[in-house]
Amino acid sequence: MRLSRAFIPTLKETPSDAEIKSHRLMLRAGMIRMHMAGVYCYLPLGWRVLRKIEGIVREEMDRIGGQEFLLPTLSRRDLWERTGRWTEYGDDMFRLKDRKKADLALAPTHEEVFSEIAAGEIRSYRDLPQTWYQIQMKFRDEPRPRSGLLRGRQFTMKDAYSFDRDWEGLDRSYALEREAYHRILKRCGL
Repeated sequence: MRLSRAFIPTLKETPSDAEIKSHRLMLRAGMIRMHMAGVYCYLPLGWRVLRKIEGIVREEMDRIGGQEFLLPTLSRRDLWERTGRWTEYGDDMFRLKDRKKADLALAPTHEEVFSEIAAGEIRSYRDLPQTWYQIQMKFRDEPRPRSGLLRGRQFTMKDAYSFDRDWEGLDRSYALEREAYHRILKRCGL
């Protein structure tokens, strides 16, 4: 598409509620617009940038042997109760009931689901190590959502989990992840 045809609604003035520089710049550049407190719309330019960043993250995670998953946004209460985090998250977790009155949550993170899959599917130490990751929307009912995309109620997050045979394996996995993050940040110019 030609740049002259692109929808990039720039702003001359920064909205007064934009507190941090990155938030102000993204608003003025026509990358995002606020839908409600802590929830943003990615406009075409912002969506394109986010997809490029996600592409870099995927390449670097795949480079260290990571395998991408897509897990459900909705999560069962019993899974969170097993770890004690149903109550630990308190008001920060969005909770809802389905039509059968079953308690569900919009996942603020996915440790519980990844752990459940690992417990049910990894059958032997020979299946290890495993590095699993995903990039998806998460939800947290922030009491005072501010700082643009940095402290939102709905946000894109990449989370990764390694399952290792022993502590030495865990240390190796951690080192690989750390190196991957260094490359990601370098490729993003940070």
